Amino acid sequence: MTIPMTMRAVKVASVCAGALLILGGCSLFKGKAPSNPPAALVEFTQSLKVHPAWTLSLGKSDIFTFTPAVAGDSVYAAAADGTVARINAATGTVTWKISAGNHLTGGVGADGTTVAVAGEKGILLAFDAQGKKRWQAQTTSEILSAPAVGQGLVIVRSQDNRIAAFDAETGERRWTVLRTLPPLTLRTAPGILIVPQATFLSLPGGRLSALNLTNGGPWWEMAIGDPRGTTELERVADASGMPVIVGRDVCAVAYQGRVGCFDAGSGNAHWIKPFSSDVGVGSDGKNIYAADERGAISAFTEDSGTVIWQNKQLANRVLTTPVVLGNTVVVGDFEGYIHFLSREDGALKARIRADSSPVLPNPVVAGSNVIFQTKAGTLIAIATE
Repeated sequence: MTIPMTMRAVKVASVCAGALLILGGCSLFKGKAPSNPPAALVEFTQSLKVHPAWTLSLGKSDIFTFTPAVAGDSVYAAAADGTVARINAATGTVTWKISAGNHLTGGVGADGTTVAVAGEKGILLAFDAQGKKRWQAQTTSEILSAPAVGQGLVIVRSQDNRIAAFDAETGERRWTVLRTLPPLTLRTAPGILIVPQATFLSLPGGRLSALNLTNGGPWWEMAIGDPRGTTELERVADASGMPVIVGRDVCAVAYQGRVGCFDAGSGNAHWIKPFSSDVGVGSDGKNIYAADERGAISAFTEDSGTVIWQNKQLANRVLTTPVVLGNTVVVGDFEGYIHFLSREDGALKARIRADSSPVLPNPVVAGSNVIFQTKAGTLIAIATE
């Protein structure tokens, strides 16, 4: 099962409970409208000049989360109608745009050689860097997260909590790992990170898992969720967003759980603190940045987890994963605004609007631009001066 985090989820949960007897699971959709009144945008003197480097109308995301991917000097992006595009990251020039031939539910993953997207009914599609279809594979259920591409593999997690790895060249299935699925999960798109020899996954139930790339065997697993409460809804504690590698550590966060950094080799916690977020963490190599479910953005030192600042001016604005561009931490919100905060003290420095629709949760940085995708289909690269 999978959930949206508005009070409407309570009503949906009761419907899901009945479906449990038939399906053994149920998903509640994560809504993009805030359940509490969003903070009004405060007036401030912009101390940083920002401008669109380029914009592109790509296609709507519908109810899905689409993540652009950066590989080399290109950005790869997709939309629910099946559009997949390769774009020059600096200029916004479209190198190619194709139709995948299927409606899409997640994407994109790319490493400069292979481009992968998730199609409806669990179809996985792979293309080469020129947009030519390479192969198609069938997974066991719907895929919401962007496929991870790297080290010669394409790795996906389907909604039945199966993690599968495919050969990037041939589409041959290399291994599959089945994980227990909690009764209720958020309908979000937790990330998969590939590094040499291992893959790190944020999983339902609040688990951060490290698997061996060769055979999918477990290296270690840590609980970053903290299930509490008397109902299944209260006990939802899913790991969120994309884990990030910082030196020898991997850092991650969970909804109704915790945020922390762990030794990438052993899983031993260097620090871990109570926190709740349905999006991932960002890092500049020194600090970790996270936006909680109430819209407060916090900066933690990477080595000890000490909170060095917190900004609550964007409360209940349904923020994206924070990303770092230059001396700023950047987040988008549910009304299409993109906010630039100081890395030093969290003060607002600039604001710009992509469009009037929600900004999707996983922005990326390409060179001197930060790139956001919106629900309405705007792909925008923003530069600072």
